[in-house]
Amino acid sequence: MNQITSNGPSAATELTSTAPIFTPPADILEKGDAVVMLLDVPGADPASLDVTLDKRILTITARVTSDTPQGYVAAHIEFRDGTYERRFVFSEQMDGEHIDATLKDGVLRLTVPKAADTGAKKISVKAE
Repeated sequence: MNQITSNGPSAATELTSTAPIFTPPADILEKGDAVVMLLDVPGADPASLDVTLDKRILTITARVTSDTPQGYVAAHIEFRDGTYERRFVFSEQMDGEHIDATLKDGVLRLTVPKAADTGAKKISVKAE
């Protein structure tokens, strides 16, 4: 396949918060002329979800926070607030202009069409 390469959070990323950064697990599947990416981001705030493609690097970030329901006092908490972050590098075979993204039940689904195969071209040469 070699159309999408995964890169975790960059070591060069400057941390601006003490909250942890989570790397969401991802499944990448091919179907016909598209690649489907499924990322688990349970608890992600849809308003904070950011999917950006810049120079063939797809970056996904989302904030996750927990709320103690009104009237309750936390007795034991294992859930941690933080940020989901994951990067992927697209090959030239991917059409980054037409990505479809949906978030449902804590799963971010990105459908990325493959770029049209231009194949080999015959270049005519004009003699002068």
